[in-house]
Formats: sequence, structure tokens, C-alpha cells
Amino acid sequence: MVIPSYWGRKKSEGWKETDAVYDHPTPLDEKGTLGRVLKSLSILENKDFNLVVLGVSTAQDIQGDVESKISSIVKETAPELKTIFFSYSHLAKIHQYLTSHSLEKFISLLQLNGYSNVRNLCLFSAHLLGSEIAVLIDDDEIFEDPRFMEKALEFIGKKIQGDKILAVAGYYINPDNDFLLSKEVVPWMTYWNKIDCMNRAFKEIIGKAPRLKETPFVFGGNMVVHRDLFTYVPFDPFVPRGEDIDYLINARMFGFKFYLDNQLSIKHDAPPKTHPLWRTIREDIFRFVFEKSKLEAQEPAPGMKRIRAEDLDPFPGEFLKEDLEDRIFHSNLMLAIDYLRQGDKRGTMECMNNIYLAKTKAIPEINSFQNLLQLQKTWKNLMEYFSSKKARREVCSQLHFPHE
Repeated sequence: MVIPSYWGRKKSEGWKETDAVYDHPTPLDEKGTLGRVLKSLSILENKDFNLVVLGVSTAQDIQGDVESKISSIVKETAPELKTIFFSYSHLAKIHQYLTSHSLEKFISLLQLNGYSNVRNLCLFSAHLLGSEIAVLIDDDEIFEDPRFMEKALEFIGKKIQGDKILAVAGYYINPDNDFLLSKEVVPWMTYWNKIDCMNRAFKEIIGKAPRLKETPFVFGGNMVVHRDLFTYVPFDPFVPRGEDIDYLINARMFGFKFYLDNQLSIKHDAPPKTHPLWRTIREDIFRFVFEKSKLEAQEPAPGMKRIRAEDLDPFPGEFLKEDLEDRIFHSNLMLAIDYLRQGDKRGTMECMNNIYLAKTKAIPEINSFQNLLQLQKTWKNLMEYFSSKKARREVCSQLHFPHE
């Protein structure tokens, strides 16, 4: 099991333009939710697994403080599990190892910044420990089901109707004990009906039988991935957020399906997001424009399967079609008018800027499909190198991690 934990500057210092954007990093001078999820692990009946906690900072100048803070929380609330803490000092040792073995080409794949890179380190740490299965969890969750691990492992690696199940998605239960999103729908969302769209997908996939079914969406904080998949397909660092669904798209392009288990739930109780609405929408714009470009750039390639936006309906499919540009234009225009009414000039200008960015910077300069093919090749080579027990033992010894 791997749990990344995101931390930012002290509350009084706030967020700086150069800092990484995460949904709700914990300020260094606050308690945060990591201790809570670690304590909640005690409810689990099956505790026979390694737990890795990844420490992530929003800024380079506070990395040392973040590492110390998380390390102390892990020590204080150490669950009755084999618990390993991994952060910047450990990553530096891995980079040194790669450099000393003339493997610098892998360094760019192992970074502790950005959602996709962090998820890749979740997969890499599982591989480093020789694990067959990686269970990805987030630190703003709470375990309430004693049989969570039994359910997480029930189908993974098994054949069902001729298909070997290599990826299982669980889902979130909100503080109101429902799996549907309950945000108020307001007029500016007419063209950006993301909540309605997600709820339709949730009702269809989570709310209906059978227990296990193919899914177009996945939650990064409740995801079970088999070694046969995570050593083959990486998260794509070019996507700014929504890396979980982007991973599902990548996996499907390489011929792997994700299945949702509608009994595999975890309580999701996140602090409020700290960024203004226009910024959240901007990141969604970059994400959807990027994924749409990846779908459109597909070419026939050995072992690859062509995926269409319709294959991902209702969510995220509805945001990856030809009308994406119109959706961005109309929704940001309506939100800009809302900001104007409130006398928020900055919000108004940033909404108009979103429309501009959607047609300029959001459009990838790279061929996103060809980039994925190259990324996958390098990732596969990295994972093959660390399939060697000798390589794993050498690195784990340097990091003082348990090893086979």
C-alpha cells in the first residue's frame, strides 16, 4: 500500500507563484490528515503488507522541513504494519545510484513533483519492494471497512471470463455517506457540467450490478494495480491533474482494462481546496485538451488499441469530444460575468485568460501519443532493470528498506 502526503508552506506564508499546485496540501504548521488515515489502518483485518508513505512538498526550499514533519507523524502514529517512509533524501540516493550505474536516462521518470510523477514513484516503490500488487491510497481518506484489503485483493491477478484482471478501481464515500457528488449546480456550469456528468457515470458504474464491471473512470486514491500492468504502463507526467483517469486511458491504449468493484469503498474526507475556481478550471482545461490530443494523435502501433472519446462516456468522454472548445469558451464567459458581478476583476480576467490559454499553451507542443509510446518504452526498461533482485537489494540496502 502506498500513501502520498502533500505539504506546503506555513499558513502565514501562503502559496507562491513558483510553488506546485496540488488540491489541498497541508500547511507545515498544521496537523493535516496523514495521522488520521494511518490510525484508521488499525481497523483492517488483513495487515500483512508493506506500507509506504511518500512525502511530497509544494516547494523546493521547504523539502527538508516537509520530510522531517512527515517522518515525525509516521513515527508517532506508526500503525502495526511494516511502514516505510520515502521522500527527497531517499530519492536523491536513488538518483545517485542511477548515475553511478550510467542509468541517467531513468532519472527524469523518478521525480517527487506533480501528481503523475508522484504516482509513478508509488508504483516504483512497490516494485522496489518486490510487490506483486500496489494499492494506491490518499492521505485524506479514512478506512472504515475492516475487509478493505481482502476486497482489494479478491479479483486482482485472477481470470474472469477469459480476462486477467490487472487493475481494479474502488470508489469514494463522501462525508455524507453517499458516493455521488453533492455540489450545488450553478448557471455557469451549464456548459461545464462536470459534476452532473460524473454523477451519471457513478450511478451507472458504482450504483448498479454486477459487482465488477469495466469502468471509464478511476480514483487515484483507491486503485489496485497488478505488477504485470504497473511495470509496463506509467502515469504520464505531461498531464497536470486527473492523472488517474489519464492512466486508465494509457492502460486501455496498451490493451489493459480497468474494472470497478462496487464493494471496494473508502471514506474520502478532504479539506477544502485552497485555490480559486478559475485556477481549478484552468487545470481541467489543460488536462482535457491534453487527453483529447492524445486520443486524436493515435496511430496504428503493434499491441496498441485505438480508444475513442465515446469509449470513455459519460465521464471523461463527454469532455474529450469536438465540442470541448465551445464548452471552455461558454463556461468561462459565464463564470467571468459572475466574477464581474462580485467585483472580482482578477477572477474575471483569469476566466478570459482561460479561453486564450485553451487555444495556445494548453495545446501540447509534443505529439502526446508518440510521447506516450516513448515514455512507456523507457518505463518498461526501468522496471525491467529493477526486476533484478540484485539491483533491488543494492538500492534497498542504501535506503535501509527491507528487501527480499
